[in-house]
Amino acid sequence: MAKKFFGTDGVRGVANIHPMTTEVAMQLGRAVAYLFKGSDKRRRIIIGKDTRLSCYMIENALAAGICSMGVDVQLVGPLPTPGIAFITSSMRADAGVVISASHNPYQDNGIKFFSNNGFKLPDEMELKLEELMFSEELDLLRPTADEVGRAFRIDDATGRYIVFLKNSFPRDLDLRGLRIVLDCSNGAAYKAAPAALEELGAEVIALGVSPNGTNINAGCGSLYPQVMAQKVREYRADVGIALDGDADRVIFVDEHGSAVDGDHIMAICAADMLEKGTLAHNTLVATVMSNMGLDIALRRLGGQVVKTSVGDRYVTEEMLRGKYNLGGEQSGHLIFFDHNTTGDGTLAALQLLAIMQRSGRRLSELAGVMTALPQVLCNVRVKEKTELEQVEPVQSVIEHCRAQLGDKGRVFIRYSGTEPLLRIMLEGEDEREIKQLAGEIATAVEQHLGGVIEGGL
Repeated sequence: MAKKFFGTDGVRGVANIHPMTTEVAMQLGRAVAYLFKGSDKRRRIIIGKDTRLSCYMIENALAAGICSMGVDVQLVGPLPTPGIAFITSSMRADAGVVISASHNPYQDNGIKFFSNNGFKLPDEMELKLEELMFSEELDLLRPTADEVGRAFRIDDATGRYIVFLKNSFPRDLDLRGLRIVLDCSNGAAYKAAPAALEELGAEVIALGVSPNGTNINAGCGSLYPQVMAQKVREYRADVGIALDGDADRVIFVDEHGSAVDGDHIMAICAADMLEKGTLAHNTLVATVMSNMGLDIALRRLGGQVVKTSVGDRYVTEEMLRGKYNLGGEQSGHLIFFDHNTTGDGTLAALQLLAIMQRSGRRLSELAGVMTALPQVLCNVRVKEKTELEQVEPVQSVIEHCRAQLGDKGRVFIRYSGTEPLLRIMLEGEDEREIKQLAGEIATAVEQHLGGVIEGGL
């Protein structure tokens, strides 16, 4: 049974337009309260958010829905997605809710859920939530009088999360002597991330720490690493770190201002863990979007890469299944199971900074552990997510490109789980060739699906 509301990372869309309306939010609140409500004790659900203007209305609607089912709400305010996962687990809450559209512009918003152990809900539980949203079953179970839920604010959630972040950093190290440019994207980490780095001794040049409700991800953060790179060169910093709006992903630049993506960071961390014997089963978990150079680097170091579908939730599921402890995505979702249950940009940055401090090596030197094959990424905005196999002219072009690359490259095409985009990725030895082939595919999609190419070529 296909999901109607949930994509690869919760429910997402333009705020105040279906499905991101207060009506849907209230129904989701009622459904999640019912799903996690037990008869043995009073239940509690955490709600956190990023800095978007629309978070206020969605937060109140969710809280109303949850309380209407006799479950209490604890509001933590703006906090990174991984911080809400941590708070949900550490406070022994029954579930956690995040109101955020991650790296999307401010007019979008989203809702995603964590279970009581800090993990995102599996597909079958999201399907159950959708069923409950429009079930008459809920209408027959409205508590009254003193059985309705209460809402409380937790004022020290940010402080708790900062302590958690610092505890993930080796106790025999600090960050003294490091000058760091940190771009918080005017998002959920605007308080926690600078504080954690500064309290560990770093000199922090903070960008994107003045949210106003409409400037989240606007020309800053992980979507615009060139801003951070310019400041790294200007201030002669040791490293640049850019988070996205909900701070579950991170992108770096080295001391020269050159980009270091999630694949390179995974390679650096995996190499360090292999050397120390702490990489579980000598295995790194990545997605099919990761560069082939990552596989080559891990094999050379005596490890291996296991690939999953795109989406950090699928990386997490594979890590749980195989009992692995390191995984992530090229986009910067990096998951360290030894510390947290989900992607955490600030925590990932601290793990990398620890390697820099212990080894005494600069990021540009560490990034040499992996050589990326040329890769081209481009997006085509579409009106409908039509199955490509049903569009023969497009499928014909795709098959032609695959045949031309053979075993010296690959073509990977998928629809975004959170936006109306078709993502086209090609890898190969010849950058000019793969750009040309990617252009042929994008043009075919534009012609036969009425799409609009959004760059990348």
